Amino acid sequence: MLGIVAARAADEKLGIDPVVLDMEALLSVVDAFVVVAGRNARHVDALVDDIEAATKATFGRGPNRIEGRSDGRWVLLDYGDAIIHVFDEETRAFYDLEHLWSSAPRVAWQG
Repeated sequence: MLGIVAARAADEKLGIDPVVLDMEALLSVVDAFVVVAGRNARHVDALVDDIEAATKATFGRGPNRIEGRSDGRWVLLDYGDAIIHVFDEETRAFYDLEHLWSSAPRVAWQG
């Protein structure tokens, strides 16, 4: 699953609390959301770079679209089947996607 590869890549780059949400039963257009935070805009940018590299190495493809990269507060990587949200800590707490989508099961990705 692309979401697991993204979460592991973020974790290796010291991303804060990567979470993979199984969205299949809730949204017909996407299988997973990944939510992770960086300490600051530079860390967010580094996380995005590593997630892109890992998904390209594993699946041979990059995201269909990237939004928010220039701001560094919330970068969205749209892979079609997975949406990766890379926040700074403050923005992640404000939008609280894990609470918004609390009915989505969490996917174990460690190990």
